[in-house]
Amino acid sequence: MITLYTHIMSPCAQKVRIVLAEKALSWQAHPIDLPNKENLQDWYLKLNPLGVVPTLVHDDKAIIESSVICEYLEDAFPQPPLRPQSAYDIAQIRLWLKHIDIKLHPSCGALQWPLVMRPAMLEKSAEEQQRLIDQVPEQPRRERQRHLLQQGLEAPDVAGAVRLYRATFAMMEKTLQQQPWLTGQEFGLADCAMAPYFQTVYQFDWLDMLAEFPAVQDWQQRLFKRPSYQQAVSADFSPELLNKLQATGREAWPIIERHMAS
Repeated sequence: MITLYTHIMSPCAQKVRIVLAEKALSWQAHPIDLPNKENLQDWYLKLNPLGVVPTLVHDDKAIIESSVICEYLEDAFPQPPLRPQSAYDIAQIRLWLKHIDIKLHPSCGALQWPLVMRPAMLEKSAEEQQRLIDQVPEQPRRERQRHLLQQGLEAPDVAGAVRLYRATFAMMEKTLQQQPWLTGQEFGLADCAMAPYFQTVYQFDWLDMLAEFPAVQDWQQRLFKRPSYQQAVSADFSPELLNKLQATGREAWPIIERHMAS
């Protein structure tokens, strides 16, 4: 029995759902209400002390950290394989995963949090906002959310996030000019892990960020056509939700474009 504690707009949860779909595994979703900070409630912190999604529970054992979960699923359910045989190629996957976890994911949060989570937080009293932010277990994440709550897309984190996204596209472009997928001829864990960060670009109608990167554009188009992506990610975005997010993104685009030029 597999249960995934998830949220439809969490990139970390999305990549796990893509792996589950690629492996055609049966699983049960337990949605977590991130805008109202259900992830910081005591019952969830017992499962995941970091207070983030996703958490995967398999045979009554909880696994946290999305990249660890993806590799766990590959080890526990090796068919069809999403990891190559060569030690070198496995190392390349882990380099991509490390880049995503350490650099790209915080940058995605700096762009997505002000547009998705901040509006819900602003509906609460100042005291409740402070209480919820203070509950975030990790100090860097706590302080970043505080800045983003106060300043939105004008927070200092945002310019660096846009630059990091563009640097990631440049890295990918160099790789994808040589091969169809991030670690070779076959779709794999690195592609699963990178995929959600392109959903963010798409859902906010920021695809102009890819204008200088034709190989990345081709990868993104092939990725979005995969049944696993459509099942694990696209299916959660109704036309109404997507239209709302894209309208929000278009309103924010001048700020993103300004940071692209900086």
